[in-house]
Amino acid sequence: RDKMFASWKRYGGVAVTTYETTANLSFEDDFRMDMLIVDEAHYIKNENARRSQNVRNICTHTDRILFLTGTAIENNVEEMISLIKVLNPEIAESLEHVSRLSAAAKFRESIAPVYYRRKREDVLGELPELIENEEWISLNLIERQIYNDTILSQKYADIRQVSWNVDDVTDSSKAQRLIELVNEAESEGRKVIVFSFFLNTLKMVREALGERCVNTINGSVPVAKRQQIIDAFDRARPGAVLPAQIQSGGTGLNIQSASVVIMCEPQLKPSIENQAISRAYRMGQARNVLVYRLLCENTIEERIMERLSAKQLIFDSFADTSVAAERSQEIDERTFGSLIQLEIDQINQQKLSQS
Repeated sequence: RDKMFASWKRYGGVAVTTYETTANLSFEDDFRMDMLIVDEAHYIKNENARRSQNVRNICTHTDRILFLTGTAIENNVEEMISLIKVLNPEIAESLEHVSRLSAAAKFRESIAPVYYRRKREDVLGELPELIENEEWISLNLIERQIYNDTILSQKYADIRQVSWNVDDVTDSSKAQRLIELVNEAESEGRKVIVFSFFLNTLKMVREALGERCVNTINGSVPVAKRQQIIDAFDRARPGAVLPAQIQSGGTGLNIQSASVVIMCEPQLKPSIENQAISRAYRMGQARNVLVYRLLCENTIEERIMERLSAKQLIFDSFADTSVAAERSQEIDERTFGSLIQLEIDQINQQKLSQS
């Protein structure tokens, strides 16, 4: 690697490296390169992270920098300002004021020299339709009792696994709907990706679907092994299911052989779901893509979806015209705690009315 790096610095050409490797790259003070391209630039939004500092140091050795990202903002406008600060410090400084006090039009005007957004439909005119569905499901008596107990215990992770945290998968209403959706997909000659944040939920998915599932992609699976799993999924018959932890299988993978995407629970950032859907809905997809979100009525999932929908509408009104949303899209721990308290109050009210 050191010899290749030295050769590139001497003779030029195109060098491709990883974020991790940047820690081992050293440049003479007077070294200059013609251009630096940073893919998935949102990975360096945190100025204090070592990875960000390494890349920003490399940026000082060129006058031409191109940041590529589909999510310039995940949580707040400061993340975007942090990236713009590398590209054009003067504009970033002006945004510190504009982003807080001005309207969208002024913000859009300010970032125009450094921000150019191309939506998927702008460049992929032949891409099939994306159809999104919310599958609202009623809890049975067993699930309702477990849900009430979990809410009162205020265990965040357990609360987010509504309907999946049963002892027997046959008692899970979400699992039963999942089986129906997979059966429908098989009858239409489709394959399915099932995403969840939780390993226990993916375990229940495998129990419900059995041999239809190929191996699960999660954080412990090496990158090379992940591709082997995808290759096996590509070769599988219609009705095959790829269970994937959304943090691991939701980014950086091409899975166009699937045309059905199922979310086991709502995520706390819309960008996480959007990235996951893009594993199937991307260049090379030949069929329309069906997205199903499994959701339970009269649970905290209703409150989560209400919050996310409101925030997504605000973000879309800015993003469609290349403008950053001023508010966070993420439901943070404090907000989630307030949603839990609303559920606790509702359960206690029901108990009072029944006594």
